[in-house]
Amino acid sequence: MNISPRALLPFLRWLPFNGATVKADLLAGLTVALVLVPQSMAYAQLAGLPAYYGLYAAFLPVMVAALWGSSDQLGTGPVAVVSLLTASSLAPLAAPSSEHFITLAVMLALMVGAFQLFLGAFKLGIIVNFLSHPVIVGFTNAAAMIIALSQVNKLIGVPMGRSEHFIQDIAGVFRQLDDTHWPTLAMGVVAIAIMGLVRRYRPKWPGVLIAVLVTTIASWLIGFERNDTATIDQIGDAEANALLVEYARTDERIKDIGDQIVAKSGELQALQKAGGEHGREDATLNYELELLKLQIKDREDENRRRNRAIRSIVFERAKVSDGGAPRFHAVGRVPPGVATEGTRWRIVRPGKTSKLAGGGEVVGRIPEGLPRFGLPKISWDMIGSLLSAALVISLVGFMEAISIAKAIAAKTKQRIDPNQELIGQGLANIVGSLTQAFPVSGSFSRSAVNINAGAATGMSSVFTGLLVLLTLLFLTPLLYHLPQAVLAAVIIMAVIGLINVAAVKHAWQANRHDGIAAVVTFLATLGFAPHLDNGILVGAGLAIGLYLYRTMSPRVAILGRYHDGTLRDAKVNSLPASDVVTAVRFDGRLYFANVSYFEDAILEAVAANPKAPFLLIVADGVNEMDASGEEVVHHIVDRLRGNGVTVVFSGLKKQVIDVMRATGLFDVITQANIFATADQALTAIYARAGHAEADALRPDNMLAVG
Repeated sequence: MNISPRALLPFLRWLPFNGATVKADLLAGLTVALVLVPQSMAYAQLAGLPAYYGLYAAFLPVMVAALWGSSDQLGTGPVAVVSLLTASSLAPLAAPSSEHFITLAVMLALMVGAFQLFLGAFKLGIIVNFLSHPVIVGFTNAAAMIIALSQVNKLIGVPMGRSEHFIQDIAGVFRQLDDTHWPTLAMGVVAIAIMGLVRRYRPKWPGVLIAVLVTTIASWLIGFERNDTATIDQIGDAEANALLVEYARTDERIKDIGDQIVAKSGELQALQKAGGEHGREDATLNYELELLKLQIKDREDENRRRNRAIRSIVFERAKVSDGGAPRFHAVGRVPPGVATEGTRWRIVRPGKTSKLAGGGEVVGRIPEGLPRFGLPKISWDMIGSLLSAALVISLVGFMEAISIAKAIAAKTKQRIDPNQELIGQGLANIVGSLTQAFPVSGSFSRSAVNINAGAATGMSSVFTGLLVLLTLLFLTPLLYHLPQAVLAAVIIMAVIGLINVAAVKHAWQANRHDGIAAVVTFLATLGFAPHLDNGILVGAGLAIGLYLYRTMSPRVAILGRYHDGTLRDAKVNSLPASDVVTAVRFDGRLYFANVSYFEDAILEAVAANPKAPFLLIVADGVNEMDASGEEVVHHIVDRLRGNGVTVVFSGLKKQVIDVMRATGLFDVITQANIFATADQALTAIYARAGHAEADALRPDNMLAVG
């Protein structure tokens, strides 16, 4: 099989370049990069990762998706919904921003990419149709609300716990409204105001970048960040002290168990390499490893709860005049006679020596240079834990990307190949996993910026990636003082546009079942949060179930000849029954799920008109018939023939006749009882019954079933 170079290297379609095209792509790439850098950092934090991992995801994946995709203007990279799905999938498995969490996120990107590449390579992009539009609408609305609410704590400067119930966590944030850190809230509000005003009055300006520049400079000038450290002895509160002691002790135990797991795993590998019969030793070591893994999970859960409790305590720092180490007392429990500085502090990283924050949180130090290149750590346990999440993210991410690509293509008239786009998105995630990136997808906002900035080819995305590279190499120190509240504001402004109640209403108006699927998906996604994948799986399952339910009981109509000669629903138009023929129209494929319904409807129609010696089945709406359908039709023909009723068919499609011929049913019915149109069938029926052709056209001589 000959494969053209353009099939392997689809970016060759951009050639030849000219000066005008390169200039347009360079300008568009620069414009997108100005939006992408702060957005990617915000989405990394939404995914539960340190902010700078967003820059890793905005580097090579952006270029690879453009080079091997089919859309010239689609902007790939970190996006809100996929980032939230990443966080919700990994939160039960590891603490956010921890080394293990980062390892899982990178591994998840590899699995998502592998799924997408497999689907694209084998041209299985059609599988995305299992996620119907109403389900995606319901999920997107719920996800947008969850994303926006998840940023409220960063906007007001209070901690948010992470549990199995997102609604409970959000309620905990709102209970801390009295503890709002006003400078943090001010930074967030200023950023939102700048982005909103620029979007309204100067839509071509990079509002996100302007907000970032203004607030970062302000943060640096006013000393927005204020950090300190304290040993357990410096925490002058009994409750906090006890929590910190237990936290540190459990942390040491976790490290000890981790060392034991490493040692036991080494012993097991050595036994397996040695060969021979070691069944009992293998089983013992595997059992001990499972026990240790359960222990470490329990200890991590304990410390996660302690961390939430510690972060909820607000401290005041006591004044010191002799240069000694300051003590921190819980607000409201400061010992009499102790003077404090008035600043509020929280423990943001507990331990034997805890880190405290007394000002607003900023991005902090970002490692300079390129991300480490190499395969992520792979284990079968990790693959099993991430399998369902990877499948959901790969489908949702691709659906988001292809929807955006098609919307762009409607303007550019470019042909979009879904399977090629799957390959591009898959390679982007795989290459991203080699450079410490988390899962990525197509971005609506950045794609819109790209096309509005005049991007002519995918080279604009290549230029965007190269500008992110320059940021990684030289500009990261400038981002140190960027307030976390501003990143939260960036996310909130980005997802507000995803909330679309009108789309849910439209789905309900179009089809009640679609509306139900959208609403249930919305409620399930909210209810299952932070496990968003469960919400979309419930919605997809319901949509498929409702579709099957509709096909199990398709419309069956008894038809009568109307005064204008057309066949119409006898019940709706009050047409009388015919003594000659009972005509039944069946609208739907005839397959195993609805054959019983079909049989009951036919027999009921015949029983309701016992004088008629003919049954006409108008089959124009039957597009398919399987073995079960063929068996039931055969049974009906034989049964009614035995009762003196001749079954006649009209409007049978080729694929249905092919099944009848292959199974011998055609010969049972006979050619004499099969007609191209209902009119031809009626003419023949009335002729056999001895009626004149004129009589056949009279309304009182025809019946139809509805």
